[in-house]
Amino acid sequence: MPYKESETTKLYYTIGEVAEMFKVNTSLIRFWEKEFDIIQPKKNKKGNRLFTPEDLDNFHVIFHLVKERGFTLQGAKSKLKENKEDTINNIQVVRTLNEVKSFLLKLKEEL
Repeated sequence: MPYKESETTKLYYTIGEVAEMFKVNTSLIRFWEKEFDIIQPKKNKKGNRLFTPEDLDNFHVIFHLVKERGFTLQGAKSKLKENKEDTINNIQVVRTLNEVKSFLLKLKEEL
């Protein structure tokens, strides 16, 4: 029976990794951390920020509202306070639609 490696999930992500995921500068990640109370990274002894997967989910919501939907920071803050669950559901729908779009574009290239 062959050994099958299980997928490992990281517990913490550095600010550089988070910035790379969203294709933004680390300064924007630090700025959003200060502006939005839902982002609470841990800090190690050196003071480096360590973001949890929950923080990443919150960054996805903020990124979607600010960068993709064009909300102002104040508008994004109030939207998060009003109805965060609805916003998360909308993001999941947008991600699914983007995946379908990518699949269809690949299929079109093959034809």
